Amino acid sequence: MRTSMLRSLARRTSTAGTRRGFASESAPDRKVAILGAAGGIGQPLSLLMKLNPLVSRLALYDIAGTPGVAADVSHINTRSEILGYAGEEQLGKALEGADVVIIPAGVPRKPGMTRDDLFNINAGIVKSLCTAIAKYCPHALVNVISNPVNSTVPIASEVFKKAGTYDEKRLFGVTTLDVVRAKTFYAGKAKVNVADVIVPVVGGHAGVTILPLFSQATPSANLSSEEIEALTKRTQDGGTEVVEAKAGKGSATLSMAYAGAIFADACLKGLNGVPDVVECSFVQSTVTDLPFFASKVRLGKNGVEEVLGLGALSDYEKEGLEALKPELKSSIEKGIKFAHA
Repeated sequence: MRTSMLRSLARRTSTAGTRRGFASESAPDRKVAILGAAGGIGQPLSLLMKLNPLVSRLALYDIAGTPGVAADVSHINTRSEILGYAGEEQLGKALEGADVVIIPAGVPRKPGMTRDDLFNINAGIVKSLCTAIAKYCPHALVNVISNPVNSTVPIASEVFKKAGTYDEKRLFGVTTLDVVRAKTFYAGKAKVNVADVIVPVVGGHAGVTILPLFSQATPSANLSSEEIEALTKRTQDGGTEVVEAKAGKGSATLSMAYAGAIFADACLKGLNGVPDVVECSFVQSTVTDLPFFASKVRLGKNGVEEVLGLGALSDYEKEGLEALKPELKSSIEKGIKFAHA
């Protein structure tokens, strides 16, 4: 999607007098629902998903403000039909028939606020939305963006278990922004083309639980241990960097929307049978002794086709892996406890 989507966009906008066909107009009909579409992440995410030719119907839902967002985005001359829904009474209609549901709903992080400070508000929102997903589109692939992902994904799993609809292959915590940041920061330090960079990021999606595996990065670069440590720290603190730069006026919304669109595109490609679609995601896992863990995942027609192992780790990464486990375990347990409250 990174280049192909933008290339197709450029082709269409450069031929002002003609309507060019999509390369994927023969692709299956796919409905994507965005829950929280009027928010800071939701609006740019709605735009990016409108540009994706794999989407035939795009349902935009929020508690308020969605008719305006839907009207705005609907004027863009791409394949998908836009439907806007506002208020809890319209949530069911937004979800019915969805193949992929993306959840950026919730409050953003503000300066001085930890991801745990977000917990009570966002946990309740995710619990409520997942209850509706279980009722109206129980077989959809669910992409959870709402923080803290380390807790909201376990909450979602427990809601689905209670409803009798849980399928661990169809629930994802979106950690793609950690990968996007790791690629960007690595490319800058290694002086390589960022478009060619691959960096797996494992663990969780908050602070020290984020573990970029720079020893596995390609193209390889001879970086010092100090440089690797600095890159790791910057990747872990990327969200804080943006919160502080925005000086109380927001969090990482644009880069998160991009990352969310990348991961949703991967899910759609997997559903459509494209082979070897691999992205990192926070999923139910046996890769470690923790019940949920982010690692590389092969996506397919049923969601998760295979959760891939960690591969060879450097000593620094092995230490990081052990160091992140207590915090990640605690966050997972916190989510499960909240779901049963």
